[in-house]
Amino acid sequence: MKPYLISDSTQAKDRLIGGKATNLFRMKELGFTVPRFVALPADALFDAAAIQASLNAVFGPDPQRHFSVRSSGLTEDGAEHSFAGQFETFLFVPMEEVPDKVAAVRASAGSDRVRAYREELGLTPEQRIGVIIQEMVAADRSGVAFGSHPSSGDPRVKVVSAVLGLGEGLVSGELDADTWFVRPDGIEARIVKKERQVVRDADGSGTMMAEVSPSLQEVPVLANAQLAVITDALKKLNHALGAPQDIEFAFVGSAFYLLQTRPITAMSKGEYTVWDNSNIVESYPGVTTHLTFSFIQKMYEAVYTQFCDLLGVNSATIARNKHVFANTLGLVRGRVYYSLLHWYKMLAMVPGYRINARFMETMMGVKERFELSDEQRMTKATAWWRIVKMVFRMIRLQRRLPKERARFQRHLDATMERYSAIDFTALSSEAIIWHYREFERTLLKEWKAPLVNDFFAMIAFGMLQKLCTRWVPGMPNLHNDLLCGSRDIISTEPIHTCMAIARTISDDEEAKLLFNTETSEAIWKTLTSGAHPVVKQAIDAYLLRFGERCVGELKLETMSYAQDPARLIAVLRGYVEKGITRSVERAETDETVRLRAEDAMHLALHGKPLKRWMLRIVLTRTRELVSARENLRFERTRGFGMVRRMFTALGERWAGDGIIEDPRDIFHLQLEQILEINEIERLGPFIAERKKQHAWWGSLPPPSERFATYGDDFSDDAVIYSKEKLTPIDGDLKGIGCCAGIVEARIRKVIDPSTLSTLDGDILVTTSTDPGWVTLFPTCSAILVERGSLLSHSAIVSREMGIPCIVSVPGLMRTLHTGDRVRIDGSTGIIQVIDTHGRASA
Repeated sequence: MKPYLISDSTQAKDRLIGGKATNLFRMKELGFTVPRFVALPADALFDAAAIQASLNAVFGPDPQRHFSVRSSGLTEDGAEHSFAGQFETFLFVPMEEVPDKVAAVRASAGSDRVRAYREELGLTPEQRIGVIIQEMVAADRSGVAFGSHPSSGDPRVKVVSAVLGLGEGLVSGELDADTWFVRPDGIEARIVKKERQVVRDADGSGTMMAEVSPSLQEVPVLANAQLAVITDALKKLNHALGAPQDIEFAFVGSAFYLLQTRPITAMSKGEYTVWDNSNIVESYPGVTTHLTFSFIQKMYEAVYTQFCDLLGVNSATIARNKHVFANTLGLVRGRVYYSLLHWYKMLAMVPGYRINARFMETMMGVKERFELSDEQRMTKATAWWRIVKMVFRMIRLQRRLPKERARFQRHLDATMERYSAIDFTALSSEAIIWHYREFERTLLKEWKAPLVNDFFAMIAFGMLQKLCTRWVPGMPNLHNDLLCGSRDIISTEPIHTCMAIARTISDDEEAKLLFNTETSEAIWKTLTSGAHPVVKQAIDAYLLRFGERCVGELKLETMSYAQDPARLIAVLRGYVEKGITRSVERAETDETVRLRAEDAMHLALHGKPLKRWMLRIVLTRTRELVSARENLRFERTRGFGMVRRMFTALGERWAGDGIIEDPRDIFHLQLEQILEINEIERLGPFIAERKKQHAWWGSLPPPSERFATYGDDFSDDAVIYSKEKLTPIDGDLKGIGCCAGIVEARIRKVIDPSTLSTLDGDILVTTSTDPGWVTLFPTCSAILVERGSLLSHSAIVSREMGIPCIVSVPGLMRTLHTGDRVRIDGSTGIIQVIDTHGRASA
């Protein structure tokens, strides 16, 4: 009689246990210690009593024992398809709950996301899966390791990354890890400060995030003896299994456990890279259409080719690396990501790679460095020679920058004025495409001034942060506080203008009644009929100036305020209803924060005139460059808005001509398809498939903000780590403080700011923001953002407005819920949960 649960490889013969379970048995056969486990074959009928009886027989009836319950699909963890993250996974499951979790894992094989995934891969609808029930081990240190160098594939180099506690924080990208590069000639260790770890919670039923003892934070996670155990295991696995392996491991005291292995089969598909959207999600939130992605991909290639040319990279190097410039972005399940491999390769062409890389990481919000292999960097002699040449070039560029910004602004204004006078809806499709090509040539590829400003802003901000940390210790947020209240950032103008319009409406009783009683569409219809001309004139002026400044403003498919003024009316209705007609008086104004920071700077540098003079120069320059950076982003918004107008008109023209069914179908085509289309009759079925794919992407949970692949294959089977969901974080949350201030209030989680008009003083909690969110800012008491960096839009605008703000908070959205009461410190970045009794129901 066949055993119900498989606990030995001899029992597994001819049983459908799946790829993951098969790998576990292979590790046991090779003599490795694997946490005890059993496998339920895919062809076994579900029987809760049989599962319970088998568990008691194998493990004994111990109520303190907990298990992980996870899938082992028949095609999972194989060379073709991994199904990573598609099936349910449960951790720390008590023995009596195991049958229910097994049923849930099996049921997940029939979920909509799995069916859509199989359909995308061209697989049959049925998917039977085995289930692994494995004893949990309370690891005190965990990690992952590669049997060859992930970047170069060099089998002589083993790479090991480890964290304290359980490994979930590492594979999810939430925790920085110590990393070792084990080479034949020695070990290179990169040790990070480890402030948090994932541990088993008090009742043993889950995990929690806990503080690491200060005495252990900068001590290497692994000793050399433990490294030797891991690298020996990699060598043994590489030899026995015939390919370099990617393993997960854990230590409980001195005991070494292997948790998983799989071949790095994807290495043949391309170079190892890390994908990160911690900052770019601010510009392209949510699912993005193919037209937007293909457009921005082309723009990034053009502008960064110009950028390297400006910095003196020779034309031969630029031509040789054309593929690098063309692949700085990736579209991952509809979300836009940076390819860190290509960003670092691009920086490696520029002298001063290590310095520039650190500054870029600060600007982009990258939490962990991606290291290039040595052969991808220039030699020291070449670097020094280019540094000398670049220094003179940078001095010249910096001196000319104010004039270049002014010239760029004149050129932009003239181009926008000329194109704004064109009625694209009256043109033929050929004429619209011709105008787009001309617009691209005359403006979008002449973006030198914003690029140079971005570069110097990145360097200046990094220098300011470094000098403040070194010369004024004990004030980690000083560099942010010094930048408060610049008064020259255009991003706050829409807020003040909306307040002024709301004030005009509130001063007119009839207009106020209209805004308080009618729908946004009805209000706009009334205004366009001639009623309340003063209000209408103010709104028209706003639309002319800020009509493209909206949520998702850089996505071409976004419907802007200029295209649908009723959306702006909805914002104004909220301001009128809540009486938001003037800036909220805050306990600490932005000017107060800045003046206190300047006093602290002067006090710390008293008697040190040279340092004081140097810091003042860097501060002045940083203020100018950061403000200009934010203002030039608005000019990019205007340019993208014009492109949106053109393609919207082209969609209407093609729909009228019967080429596409709906005008908005055009956004599901790629740019080159639109510009060079010659098989019009095939568009219908093609667009239908694209729309179906877009809808499927929207139904999926967002990918992790950081993950790795080989090459540019973004399907789940190419992802290096499957990201198991972490439980909400217990204890304090911590991010990057951007604007000082202590606030205690209820939080409000917001996904789409267009769904509400006011926060009524609650703390705004969201994944990311873009400039379209600013009309909500006056209604909140503080801002918490899961993604982003110190130069993110929310960070810059909050400093300008004096609103306490924290960005880059891991686990924020899954831990906090609307109604929770928290206390936040915008200086330290600490978020304390005070009370969850007011939590809204899920």
